[in-house]
Amino acid sequence: MNTHILSLILSRLFITILTLMIISVIVFVATTLLPGDTATILLGQSATPEAIAGLRKAMHLDEPAFFRFLAWILAFLHGDLGISYANNMPIAQLIGARLLNSLKLAAVTTGFALPISLFLGITTAMFRSSWYDRTVTVFTIGVISIPEFMVATTAVLIFAVYLKWLPALSLTGDVHSLWGLMRAYAMPVITLTCVVSAQMIRMTRAAVIDALDSPYVEMALLKGASRKRLVLSHALPNCLGPIANAVALSLSYLLGGVIIIETIFNYPGIAKLMVDAVTTRDLPLIQSCAMIFCLAYLVLVTIADLIAILSNPRLR
Repeated sequence: MNTHILSLILSRLFITILTLMIISVIVFVATTLLPGDTATILLGQSATPEAIAGLRKAMHLDEPAFFRFLAWILAFLHGDLGISYANNMPIAQLIGARLLNSLKLAAVTTGFALPISLFLGITTAMFRSSWYDRTVTVFTIGVISIPEFMVATTAVLIFAVYLKWLPALSLTGDVHSLWGLMRAYAMPVITLTCVVSAQMIRMTRAAVIDALDSPYVEMALLKGASRKRLVLSHALPNCLGPIANAVALSLSYLLGGVIIIETIFNYPGIAKLMVDAVTTRDLPLIQSCAMIFCLAYLVLVTIADLIAILSNPRLR
């Protein structure tokens, strides 16, 4: 690995760490500005001012925001997520099972969406302007134009209400067989796959078309190379970076879309836990969930950037 590539990688990692620190400040400030008083919400409207003041002191809410931020971020860096206000138990224990459920949902969705998206994106680029390309393009534009909650609602109406094939809620706790597991995951996976695949198909198609229009591919075409060889041997190796970015950006959308999907289908994931924490104004739990989402997004984008750097033949 040459010095230039190493410096690019180190600078990208530094930018990631700096971005995460800036995000931590934004998350803390945003949660601090939430309306309502945490102590009042936990004790109820009938609580006495003395009880509210005592609870605020016990939770260190009476301290300046700057010192509370320093204490929170230092504890977070040491792996201590704090204690949940509403549940009075370690946040790491609360998040553990929920995070595993969200990762399972993301993994299953990725397993379905990634091969379908790459196949459709590459083949539509190979046969652009054909009826196949136009059909897929119309479908992807239509799905992109519809918000995910509308896609989820439509899926519920079709598969749960009218056809009665699948349950409207994803009750993973009652699963006792493979068929039951498939039924529990079907609705959220179908919805997320539609939302994520549409954007991934469009971006993959654009990256492959841009590579196919380059001079070296035109030279290979003049030498008699087949369409399959043009794509697999000449275009794909040189558009690996843009495709990796397309995949990372599309998969990172799972982090935002999963909040709505888990809420609609009552899926017991970390996003549903975060929504419940906002309702009870559980500030440490909200902050921890938000940081996990931001960290996952930055990891995906950073991996895509590193792949783009390492796959760039000019840098090598």
